[in-house]
Amino acid sequence: MRKAIESRQTKEREQLIEQLKKTPIVQFACEKSGISRATYYRWKTEDKAFCEEADQALQEGVSLMNDLAESQLLTAIKERNLTAVFYWLNHRHKSYTNKLEISGKLKTFSDEMTKEEVKALTEALSLFGGEYENNEKDIRSNKKQQKTKS
Repeated sequence: MRKAIESRQTKEREQLIEQLKKTPIVQFACEKSGISRATYYRWKTEDKAFCEEADQALQEGVSLMNDLAESQLLTAIKERNLTAVFYWLNHRHKSYTNKLEISGKLKTFSDEMTKEEVKALTEALSLFGGEYENNEKDIRSNKKQQKTKS
């Protein structure tokens, strides 16, 4: 009895792997093979060899679909479909890709805080609820420590 179950499961796994190679959509492959998705994922967690084989089959299926899609795209281009032409050029030709140009000036700041900045920071921190009176020295030393860690 056990041998019969193992034989049936082996056949089901092989069918599922073949379906994944043809169509890399787990739900679709499971339906075509008569296997539930829960069973598929259980097999993947329980059987490392099946997991690797299924992942490889999915990759092969994706490659097949990519080839098919590119073939259809090339056919559309040959039939003078302008949408297909634009798509090809935008995704395959450097001169036609979407570009984003950023221009401007960079302003650099010194690592040292001015006395006014330290005073403003101290006041802001004291309003926050902490005790930060006369902490100019601590703020400056903390800034230097952060600089040396970088």
